[in-house]
Amino acid sequence: MGGDRPTGERHVPVLRDRCVSLIAPSVASAEAAGRRAVVIDATLGMGGHAETMLERFPSAHLVGIDRDTEALGLAGERLAPYADRTDLIHAVYDELPEVLDDLGIEAVDGVLFDLGVSSLQLDERDRGFAYSYDAPLDMRMDTSSGITAAEVVNTYTSEDLLRIIRTWGEEKFAGRIASAIVRSREAAPLRTTSQLVEVIRGVVPAAAARTGGHPAKRTFQALRIEVNQELSVLERAVPAAIDAVVVGGRVVAMSYHSLEDRIVKGAFTAGTKSSAPVGFPVELDQHKAYLRSLTRGTEAPTAAEIEENPRAASAKLRAVERIKAGPIDRKTR
Repeated sequence: MGGDRPTGERHVPVLRDRCVSLIAPSVASAEAAGRRAVVIDATLGMGGHAETMLERFPSAHLVGIDRDTEALGLAGERLAPYADRTDLIHAVYDELPEVLDDLGIEAVDGVLFDLGVSSLQLDERDRGFAYSYDAPLDMRMDTSSGITAAEVVNTYTSEDLLRIIRTWGEEKFAGRIASAIVRSREAAPLRTTSQLVEVIRGVVPAAAARTGGHPAKRTFQALRIEVNQELSVLERAVPAAIDAVVVGGRVVAMSYHSLEDRIVKGAFTAGTKSSAPVGFPVELDQHKAYLRSLTRGTEAPTAAEIEENPRAASAKLRAVERIKAGPIDRKTR
């Protein structure tokens, strides 16, 4: 499993240099204004991006947030040399406003999101995130609270399972899989990943598996999203991050599937356009764009980065800069 390897060897940050370079100008602006920059790693994980930011921004303060207590412990070890410039917080990233209030921080200069499941969670077999290992059906990013994947598959109605697998997993065989899960659990509860994989294999055509990857991939994604409420959290977290940054501050987000990217794109695009009604003679200040896009569509990892870290292949990077001060009236957008 590699749990005894140094954290830096276990975790290769995706698009590390590009993410840090996107945030760098806002840190430089803070320093030019004579104040200490504050950057947020809202999905700290094992601290790879955070470590790079602390190295490259030697006067900045970093707040790292993660719901996974194991990740926080490992990141704390990795970032120990910078302990006087860090606050590592156990929280979900949509709790960003509360975290900043507790720390007495009014505004920040940069926020980074590296979304989805982390390398740690995939590699730790007993967490139940990976369909390739037999493990308890857990999938909780925060193992101290919340429902498990086993509770979902054994207690949700067939209709709810169908909705989750079709919507969150974008699985065209969702109906077959939901029905098969219900039939299987009537005989005995599904407790492990291998039991669930076998149920799925039994109803997904072999031809589909050959062309679409592992037959359980989309169902496992759907269950993970449901267990951790990832998309509803993200819908709250991105606007919170935009609200938190100063004028000139930047928000950088990496997503790994279309559902995440759709939410990020929606929040970013809304801020880069005028909200003035069509035909309105004068654009009032509250209608003006409050964000500037820093990327053309999405950016992807290079071939070299993907070779070094195959999990980076599906990454989509978007970034924006805050260009307008004051409260944002989202009702008009």
